[in-house]
Amino acid sequence: MTNPPVPYLQIRPSTGWANLKLREIWRYRELLIFMAWRDIIIRYKQTVIGAGWALVQPVLSMVVFSLIFGGLAGIPSDGIPYPIFNFAAMVPWTFFSGALTRASNSLINNGPLITKIFFPRIILPISTVLAGVIDFLIALAILIIMLWAYVLLGQPAPFASPFTAPFGIAPYAIIQIPFISLNWLVLPYLLLLAVMTTLGISFILSSMMVPYRDIRFIVPFLIQMWLYISPVVYPSSMIQNEWLRLVYSLNPMTGVIDGFRWALLGTIDMPISSMMMSTLIAVLLMLIGAIYFRQQERSFADVI
Repeated sequence: MTNPPVPYLQIRPSTGWANLKLREIWRYRELLIFMAWRDIIIRYKQTVIGAGWALVQPVLSMVVFSLIFGGLAGIPSDGIPYPIFNFAAMVPWTFFSGALTRASNSLINNGPLITKIFFPRIILPISTVLAGVIDFLIALAILIIMLWAYVLLGQPAPFASPFTAPFGIAPYAIIQIPFISLNWLVLPYLLLLAVMTTLGISFILSSMMVPYRDIRFIVPFLIQMWLYISPVVYPSSMIQNEWLRLVYSLNPMTGVIDGFRWALLGTIDMPISSMMMSTLIAVLLMLIGAIYFRQQERSFADVI
């Protein structure tokens, strides 16, 4: 009697808290890219303005915040026009809030797919967050156009030129494009911090939402509260107490938003301490979230 053939693929449950299976994610990288592209297509399918919706939320939020906080409340904006001051924060914040909302629902929205075929479940929140990068790039392009418009329309630039602060590098005589700086080289790193922060929280919330569906009602409230503890509508310079600033910097979005304002507006010194704290917290969030997700994914197909 011959032995039965050895199966080509054996699916076993994860063992241990630290088994992240990173090679498995790399093996399914094509599926990851396909799902990210699918999310982009589905989001703007049969819409009137298509990808223009990526601008509606940050632009409208900027208008409302400028009228209420910049106009009525008189919130300081580090000496620059409040719309630009706020929009520089809304670009990373809109990516964070939008990607977190969609990624936290990624497992529930793909329930039939999870119960029918095998693939690394962690791909679902990752692909959703990566799809949000397209919206981020569109909003960032609009912000850069707003910066250039102040010069092209003959308005005096009320903020420090990144050419001279903080690197002290003057532009070449041949290239006279305003507000282009070596500071911009930090933008990909700041985007990476925002992505890592979003992924870490998304791993936790999406896996918790499978057995506890009322998490979906907590997420909007969490994002709304997070907005007001982040320097979106006000500058971090308003917090003068040293210990309070230390606690405030534990919010990883603080370093991301302050970094964006430094890189694009050049009105403050490079927020090295808050960026380093954001890096540490983002790495910890992503690691803890991935471990928790891998531990809980054993029961996704049974519970969902």
